[in-house]
Amino acid sequence: MPKMKAAMAAVLVMEKEGITQAFGVPGAAINPLYAQLKERGSIAHVLARHVEAATHMAEGYTRAVAGNIGVALGTSGPAGTDMLTGLYSASADSIPILCITGQAPRARMHKEDFQAVDIASIARPVTKMATTVLEPAQVPRVFQQAFHLMRSGRPGPVLIDLPFDVQMAEIEFDIDTYEPLPVYKPAATRKQVEKALAMMMQSDKPLIVAGGGIINADASELLVAFAELVGVPVIPTLMGWGAIADDHPLMVGMCGLQTAHRYGNASMLASDFVLGIGNRWANRHTGSPEVYCKGRRFVHVDIEPTQIGRIFTPELGIVSDAKAALKLFLDVARQWKQDARLRDFSAWARECQARKRNLTFLRKTHYDSVPLKPQRVYQCMNNAFDRDTCYVSTIGLSQIAGGQFLHVFKPRHWINAGQAGPLGWTLPAALGVRVADPKRKIVALSGDYDFQFLIEELAVGAQFKLPYIHIVVNNSYLGLIRQSQRGFAMDYCVQLAFENVNSPEVNGYGMDHVKVAEGLGCKAIRVHGQHEIAPAIRQAEAWMEQYRVPVVIEVILERVTNIAMGTEIDNVTEFEDLAADKSDAPTALALLD
Repeated sequence: MPKMKAAMAAVLVMEKEGITQAFGVPGAAINPLYAQLKERGSIAHVLARHVEAATHMAEGYTRAVAGNIGVALGTSGPAGTDMLTGLYSASADSIPILCITGQAPRARMHKEDFQAVDIASIARPVTKMATTVLEPAQVPRVFQQAFHLMRSGRPGPVLIDLPFDVQMAEIEFDIDTYEPLPVYKPAATRKQVEKALAMMMQSDKPLIVAGGGIINADASELLVAFAELVGVPVIPTLMGWGAIADDHPLMVGMCGLQTAHRYGNASMLASDFVLGIGNRWANRHTGSPEVYCKGRRFVHVDIEPTQIGRIFTPELGIVSDAKAALKLFLDVARQWKQDARLRDFSAWARECQARKRNLTFLRKTHYDSVPLKPQRVYQCMNNAFDRDTCYVSTIGLSQIAGGQFLHVFKPRHWINAGQAGPLGWTLPAALGVRVADPKRKIVALSGDYDFQFLIEELAVGAQFKLPYIHIVVNNSYLGLIRQSQRGFAMDYCVQLAFENVNSPEVNGYGMDHVKVAEGLGCKAIRVHGQHEIAPAIRQAEAWMEQYRVPVVIEVILERVTNIAMGTEIDNVTEFEDLAADKSDAPTALALLD
């Protein structure tokens, strides 16, 4: 039996499981693993500037391409605690990433040794498994179990903590006999699908709610095929955005309190039956169940049994992987079409399409004021970026407005930290997406505060030649929190502006993002008016081609803009006046043609 260090066995197992890329920050306690990575040379590595950022890079890497699993590496102590935000974000959105930490030698772990912390216990609530490996011979099997768990059932992250002496120990292990464990995915039965389809056929105004589980299962094509066959309109959740193209006739908008379309909410309220697939009825999609559920029947399909009935009780619950369920829905629907058992929902679909066409114009974007209103920025982005554009964003008014105004046409082209929404996520996640797909057109979208949280990671993009465009909409405010503070009649501790003694040209806005980006090895442009946006994007594309670095486009916004949101899907406050003319019509109509 071949002998090797336990750390080498870990590397060999990762290779067999398909890992070719890692992100991380080396340190004394994890150096034995790094030594084996260097010796093998089979797994590429991107050096992050912050360990939290490494986890977000791993998330972006996983989310960008079906089948990917991002790996983040760190040393002992604070490296592990820095990883917690990424683990939480991945867990919340059902994203598999593997975090590996170094640890003090086993004999020192309970003696308050330098940087020795029980990271497995700390990480357990936000992982599918978190464990400290205490026996060297168990290393390969713990890694095997980690990959099995990350891929099986509801996907999610794992943390493996490796004491220094465990990594260094010699073990017997034959990688040639190693095989990944079979992945477990529950599947719907034909009887369940027939019942669900019968309920749909009994309705007059059915909808399909398409969740992020459809993206995770790589089942978008099946969703579209099924929706087209039965003629039922689709409402994607924020995590499912892109599963059906925005300009598809059956895509009738997103529903929710924030990242939603007026026509999506209106169609949901007009419906009488909802088939949810791969979604979790998140509160920012539903609002209160009392409003969301009133007058309609529900079928819920989800891979995780405990999701069924967690928010409200559906009439029928089906535990199934989204791809397995959609394959069966498609098979049954095809048979029913041959037997003339499918109803004609074309009148209902036309009603939803008309609602989409008419209500599109009611959120005004065509403003010419300077400083810019964010609505105009998104209109300019729609005009400048094509259908292949992949947007990366996390949270804040910038992301909420992006959800209301931007357009997504392909799965995995809206990369978003949906439930956790950690500030700082956007920049490293965009770098992870770039590593996963060197050719994709990537546009990250941040408010100024999100951008500042992990701004140092721009240097990673410069060092490793990871070009993308980062649009920073700068109002020098914690805009979403300021808007929330309206309910408390205050504007307190949310202003980021100060007089910058080194950059008088940004006085009133504080931080000079252009200088910082340039100091970190990237290129940057500042934009004040809407006519500057398209030329700035063209310049950014030229610089990316020439220098192969991230390019920041900072757009100076008016300080205060309230974005539409509400307390219920039937009670969304539209802060801006309705468009009095059809000045927005050319862009919107092009989308709907």
